[in-house]
Formats: sequence, structure tokens, C-alpha cells
Amino acid sequence: MAVDEGIAPAARTSDPGTVHRLKPNAVGLLGVVFMAVATAAPITAMTGNVPFMVSSGNGIGAPASYLVAMVVLAIFSVGFTSMAKHITATGAFYGFISHGLGRSAGLASGLLATFAYVVFEPALIGIFSTFATTTLKDQSGLDVPWWAFAVLMLAVNTMGTWFGVSVAEKLLVVLLATEVTILAAMAISVALHGGGPDGFTFGPVNPVNAFQGTSAGLGLFFAFWSWVGFESTAMYGEESRDPKKIIPKATMISVLGVGVFYVLVSWMAITGNGEKEAVAAASSANPLALFFDPTEQYVGHWAVVVMQWLMITGSLACGMAFHNCAARYMYALGREGVLPSLKNTVGRTHARHGSPHIAGLVQSLISAVLLGAFWLAGKDPYTGTYVLLAILGTMAILVVQAVCSFAVLAYFRSHHPESRHWFKTFTAPLLGGVAMLAVVALLVSNMSVAAGPESDSVVLKATPWIVGLIAVAGFGYAQYLKRRSPERYALLGRTVLEETKER
Repeated sequence: MAVDEGIAPAARTSDPGTVHRLKPNAVGLLGVVFMAVATAAPITAMTGNVPFMVSSGNGIGAPASYLVAMVVLAIFSVGFTSMAKHITATGAFYGFISHGLGRSAGLASGLLATFAYVVFEPALIGIFSTFATTTLKDQSGLDVPWWAFAVLMLAVNTMGTWFGVSVAEKLLVVLLATEVTILAAMAISVALHGGGPDGFTFGPVNPVNAFQGTSAGLGLFFAFWSWVGFESTAMYGEESRDPKKIIPKATMISVLGVGVFYVLVSWMAITGNGEKEAVAAASSANPLALFFDPTEQYVGHWAVVVMQWLMITGSLACGMAFHNCAARYMYALGREGVLPSLKNTVGRTHARHGSPHIAGLVQSLISAVLLGAFWLAGKDPYTGTYVLLAILGTMAILVVQAVCSFAVLAYFRSHHPESRHWFKTFTAPLLGGVAMLAVVALLVSNMSVAAGPESDSVVLKATPWIVGLIAVAGFGYAQYLKRRSPERYALLGRTVLEETKER
């Protein structure tokens, strides 16, 4: 592979002066889709978010919120996938923004994206541990401490990354297929029975109802939150077959497929209960009754038992997917020598498996430290660790998504005139960027309500400042490299596959 026009190829070699490459052709279209959808964690998004949206957000308009979010994210994805056809980089946002808005903005965004995925894993370990301890105690009477499950999940995630994306893909396919099946069984059963006590009602999918209720902004934010991770398709480009075709397809399939699924499942859950009864169930001491009640009535008690176990495996799948994301971002930054010491550590790949194994170990260590810190602070693994870290990571990744949209605008203004299009490379990314900024504003204005019992937490109050500090630090460090180490600055965000060089 050759270097062309400032772009460094992702090459595997024993020479320490060059970069390592992840294992090529390790995953196909469905594999990339499964990895991306796993980060969205359908069963966690449905059982964790929908009851809160119905009780404290836009009420029965929750499915309509998913409809609105799907349209907005599809528009965002038009620009995102247009760029993916030209740039294939494990750093995804880091590479895209570096090519569109420059290396300094790219490094700032790369650090923010890395930070987001880093904190998402311990957040998911928190909710996984809660689901596991609660379900095991309810169904068997065994009282196992949550930290035991946290250690188990860390071990599984570390092994999955060590042995490469194909191993993680196989496990995620099984976990994801089972959780989707049980939710679909509930939704289809309600539909086949002609709806719930009120029959079929279309109020839940009326887009107008997405903007009504106790707090429409909160409901819309939770809808967008349910998709976090779909953009991870791009970071598997280097390991996929024919990435310029697979990544755009996988991204749109993830957005639209997950969207249709979310709308259908949340709609049938509300319909199966009845609109008034759904609000009452979501507002009760057991908000999961919003899903458990129609599942028991229309599918059977066995399905409720299975759903409880799949809530555990679903959060495991989500955490594993985020572990892979974090490891690949660390690897992308490391192999370019953002810090010289990183190139031969997190920037290395496994000699046999072609995996970012050292970056995966580092991610596990960071997750363990964060979990330990929250435990010492007396935080509950769900209401404390999961909620606070999820909000922190979501704010960071939404900011990066907004910046990426504007990077698409800038990139196609100065590159690839043959690919410019009034909608795909201008209108869609412009609308997507503005919409993403609006979602960030929704998050900031609804943070305290979303945090629930942790509304007064120091971590929550510091969230916008932490995100801003990381962005400023990344931009400032890039400027430092530009002046003191121009050869390292020139590599920022420029390691891509040879076939995606400027043509």
C-alpha cells in the first residue's frame, strides 16, 4: 500500500515505524449491522426508556417520538454514508471530521468519541449487574453481589475483543436475535389479537403527539438516546468486506430497521395495555409492567420469564459492542502516534487475531477503575453508575455527530465534485447537523429530570464542563503538535485504507 496526498495507509508490518492494520475481510454486511444494532440494545432501550417516556415524557406519544427520531437520524445518515463511500477509517468520526474540518477539529472530536465509548461500557455493566442480581434473586432466591456480575462482564468483553471482531460478531448475533425475537413475539401477538382492550389506536404513532405530554423534550431525548451507537458501523470498515458498499448499507439498515422495530414494539406495548392503562402501568412502582403485562396476556408467562433473562443478555451484548468501539477508537488514535508511547501499545494489533488486543485490555482497566470509583462513592449500579455515565457519554457523542454533519458539508465542498448532490451532500448534512444540535439542547435542558435521584450529583452538574474540557484539550493539543511536531500533526485522522484515497 502506498501513501497518497497526506493519507497514511493502514498497513500491517513488523516494522515499528509503520502502523498496524486490523484483520481485513473479517466481517460482512450482516455482521456490521449486528454489531451496530447491539450498541443500541433494543431490549434495554425498550424496557428501560419507554416506560419513563410514557410516564414522564410525551405519554402515549412515545412511539411517535421514535418515528420523529428515525426520520432525523435517517437524514443525518445520508451525509454520513456519503462520506463513508470515500473515507474508510477505524476512527470513523475522527477520520471523517479530520478530512472535513481539519486535523485539530478531528482530534478534538476523536477524543470526545473515544471518551463517550469508554464511559458507555461501565454504564452498561452497571445496568447488566442490576438486571442480573434482580432476576436471579426473583427467580431462584440467590443473592449474588452486583460486582460479581461486573467482573464476569468485564472478562467476557475483554475476551471478545482479544480474539477479534468475528468472535464478538458470533456471540452478538445470538444475543441480539433472542432479544429481538421476544419483543417481536409480544408485538405480533398483540397485533394478531386485534390490539388491546381499546382495539387498535393510532394516537401513539401520530407525530403530533411526539410534541405533547408532561415533557415532550424529555421524551424526544430518550428516543434519540435509544439509537446511540448506530454510527459505529463506520469503525468496522477496515475489517469488513468491500467497506465502501457495506458501511453505507449497514448504517441505513441500522437506522431504519431499528426505527421500525422501536415504533412497532412501543406502539403494541401501549396498545396491548390500552392507552390509559399503559400510562398507569408505566407510572406504577413496577414500570416494566408496561411490557410484562401484554407479554403475559398475549404470549404467556414463560415469555415474561424469558424476557427478564434477555434483559440481562441484551445489556451484555450492548456493553460488549461498546467495548469493541472504545478499543477501536483507542487503537485508531494510538497507531497514529497522537502520543508516541501509544503507537507500540494501544496502537498495535494481535499478531494472530488482528485485533486491538492491548487497547481492549486498557479499556477493561479503565472500566474497572470507573466502576470501583462509583462503588466507593456509594452509587447504585443502575440509578447512579448507569444513568450518570450514560448521560455523560450521550452528550459527548451527540456533539460529535453534529460536528460530523458539518464536516460532510465542508468535505464535499472541496473534494469529489463528481459526488456532490444538492440533498445528499448539502441539504441532508445541514439539516442533520442542526437537528443534532437541537438534541444536545434537549439533553442539557432535561438532564436533571433524566437523572432522577441523581439530579444533584456532582458528576451530572459537571457533565457539560467535562465534555467541553475534552474538546478544548484535543483542539489545543493538535495546535501544539502543529507547531512543535508537524510530522505527527500531519498524520492526525489520516490513516485510512489505500482504496479510499482521494481519486
